[in-house]
Amino acid sequence: MDRYARLVLVARVTYYVGWIALVCGAVFHFVLATAGTLFVAIRIFPRTLFETSLLLFIICIASELRALGAARRQAT
Repeated sequence: MDRYARLVLVARVTYYVGWIALVCGAVFHFVLATAGTLFVAIRIFPRTLFETSLLLFIICIASELRALGAARRQAT
């Protein structure tokens, strides 16, 4: 696996994990999660899920930009 493929893979994985964290945070924030759910059992707060999703989106953007730069260098 070359460098470009790894960067694209990291970008895709962090993108989808970021969306999952964002959806979980929204569900928890809008009180759709009840006291007996997994969120309460492992003590995850909505702010933590939101911060995690933002961090993962930033990593995704950085990986995509680096992959784009690597692809341009390979093309020249």
